[in-house]
Amino acid sequence: MKNYRITVNGTAYDVAVEELAAGAAPAPVAQVAAPVAAPAPAAAPAPAAKSTGAGSIKVASPMPGKILDVKTKVGDAVKKGQVLLILEAMKMENEVVAPEDGTVASVDVAVGAMVEAGDTLASLN
Repeated sequence: MKNYRITVNGTAYDVAVEELAAGAAPAPVAQVAAPVAAPAPAAAPAPAAKSTGAGSIKVASPMPGKILDVKTKVGDAVKKGQVLLILEAMKMENEVVAPEDGTVASVDVAVGAMVEAGDTLASLN
């Protein structure tokens, strides 16, 4: 049995795949109709892993998750500890804060974007 994570339209799904021996008949699988909520359409999320490189101070994602809210925009002056983004991970809302005082040079994600740990979310000058 191999486990894979598949992302469809920005929503990640964990699946298990069983490899069968050549000529072996697949075992019957009970069909269970599980309700699946359709993913909310996102406003064209920006690729999370690519940074515009506009600022010298990079704000990286501390963990994988989904961007729920962007609290700042390019040009905003921010203070150390000010909330820049809200990141949902494991059903918890996490505040991503400015590591130091500065001006927002770029916001590299959009609401609804899925990010991995280490992805650049924003940059400051």
